[in-house]
Amino acid sequence: MDNSPAAGATVGVDVGGTFTDFVLFDPQRQQRFYHKQPSTPADPALAVSEGLQAILQKSHLPASALSLVLHGTTLGLNAIIQRRGADIALAITEGFRDVLEIARARMPSSFDFHADREAPFLPRRRVVEIPARFSPEGEVTQWPTEAALAQAAEELAALNVSAVALVTINGYANPAREAELAAELAARLGTVPVLSSAQLWPEIREYERTLVAGLNAYIQPLMQRYFTRLNTLLTGQGIQVPLLITASNGGVLPLDAAQQRPVDTLLSGPASGVTAASRLAAGRGFVSFDMGGTSSDISLSAEGEIERVNRTEIGGLPLILPVVGVSAIGAGGGSLVQVDEYGILKVGPESAGADPGPVAYRRGGTQPTLTDCYLVSGILSAENRLAGSIELDREAATRALQQTGETLGMEAAEVARGAIAVATAQMATELNKALAQRGLASDELTLIPFGGAGPTHANFFAAEAGLQRILVPLRPGTFCADGAIGADIRRDFVRSLRITLTAGSWSKIAATLEELHQLAEGWFTQQASRLSSRVDYGVEADMRYVGQAYELSVSLGSPQDVTLEQLRARFQQLHQQRYGFITPEATVELTTLRLYLNAALPQPEDKPFDAQTAHVAPASRPVFLAGGWTEAEIWQRENLRTDSTIHGPAVIEQDDTTTVILPGWTARPDAHGNLLIVRIPGGTA
Repeated sequence: MDNSPAAGATVGVDVGGTFTDFVLFDPQRQQRFYHKQPSTPADPALAVSEGLQAILQKSHLPASALSLVLHGTTLGLNAIIQRRGADIALAITEGFRDVLEIARARMPSSFDFHADREAPFLPRRRVVEIPARFSPEGEVTQWPTEAALAQAAEELAALNVSAVALVTINGYANPAREAELAAELAARLGTVPVLSSAQLWPEIREYERTLVAGLNAYIQPLMQRYFTRLNTLLTGQGIQVPLLITASNGGVLPLDAAQQRPVDTLLSGPASGVTAASRLAAGRGFVSFDMGGTSSDISLSAEGEIERVNRTEIGGLPLILPVVGVSAIGAGGGSLVQVDEYGILKVGPESAGADPGPVAYRRGGTQPTLTDCYLVSGILSAENRLAGSIELDREAATRALQQTGETLGMEAAEVARGAIAVATAQMATELNKALAQRGLASDELTLIPFGGAGPTHANFFAAEAGLQRILVPLRPGTFCADGAIGADIRRDFVRSLRITLTAGSWSKIAATLEELHQLAEGWFTQQASRLSSRVDYGVEADMRYVGQAYELSVSLGSPQDVTLEQLRARFQQLHQQRYGFITPEATVELTTLRLYLNAALPQPEDKPFDAQTAHVAPASRPVFLAGGWTEAEIWQRENLRTDSTIHGPAVIEQDDTTTVILPGWTARPDAHGNLLIVRIPGGTA
């Protein structure tokens, strides 16, 4: 019997606040099956367990037919945002007790003297100083005596914490020695683990490295309890297959690796969506557009490759780990519509969330949201259940928008149209900024919308931003779960050097590359070799001109191909592209080397889309657009044929979303069942 991952079905899981999404791919039938299970916040693993049973029943497969479960969750991210992680302590070099309080000494808003900075996730009373530090070259300049170690351990034990993060100044330059100190402390603390920050992520900038180590310890007990509970439930159902966890870098990690480093999984949901969008784009430039209940996120790609960045923000805290480049650009379906004190119509940033949700949900919401605007405009129908389960009250939404419009002298439908226009303008403005930073033109890219509200707002967004093509996935509501089953195993390794690019420094650069390569090969052998036999390696370098404060991240290809000349040339090329100039005679400094490992997993191979349904004439209903009320065709997506062509204004309904097609645009299914929407030459929205 073939026990390789390719032999059986794979399931992608994405745990959200309202729904847990499932996509099962059966390679024997080349067919996908979809399921949305209501989430169970009190016991998130229960929804995963029940949803897996439901999708196995839908696909008529036994548990033994599965080969892989690929799982994404925002559990760790939510714990950080809501500040409900574990009680942990920080042991740090003497004199640096206030590193989390001082942070980067910047206010969140330069022009708002009343703005509060983000509170540290760890209170100062749980920070203990220890006499240990290194020079920038990694030499020990201070080391604790037995008495100092005993005192530090005593202070840490008195705090009654579940874990300790250890950070020494310049520890990135000597990770092995800092790990020894962590082990000595752990030996004195008994069952309390001590995490070495330099072992976890040896990169310069102590504040950011402290956050990586601290956040990892902060969410590790929560994540380990969750994964243990999930494993127990799945084993009880006879599901005994490898469980892979989607990571922030767009790949997946074996369960053991994710338990050791849960900080690598914080952005797993959004990253999976971009992974799926990259696969759908098939080498073409794209803008992924994920519009959920609270916000809308985008990711850009010039040539269809996933854009990754080495710095992002989590709950107001900077994170220096490689992640898929996702940017929040505006409102979500639950964003509140209101009039400010100056009589200006605003959308967001406050959101009604899933509870109480929009007014139309009849769960206690009193302020209208964008979802209420879609309903009052006729884009959504009160006769259909949202996401297949939520009844909508159009009259309640109309009353709420009418009340909002009283101060503006506008009817409910006019307020709805205005709110949609305001949200769209915010999105287009943020997209244009992102395009300008990368030197991209909007008409060269395809918009790929997903999430519950993505396809609903996509055409408004595309028309405002100058995008010419929209590609709506077959199942937008479960797109992030779909991305999980198309991901590969990916793991990043890093070393900070702070070394100038000269012929004399090349030997150290080459030795560091070899060290990273050996680390990656060892990790692959231990963690992933049973799951994949195809592994590739790639290198990135952070470089800057000497004197600059921050670096540019340069992609360099495989470790064997990296040369001194390539390093210098690629940096100058990127500097010219990003800033419009170079200084050839200036000294270039390499601050950090990164090496990533990519181990290929079996990819779904879909059979050609063949919708042989009988022709079903569309219904119609009035929809309020820019020109007022107009009659729009109403199509059911399941009734679309490969030869169907739809001209706007039109609305296409399906159980997990609604797609709008504006006047001046046309739509048709492509060869894979995705909906291609294009602007008619000379047409207007």
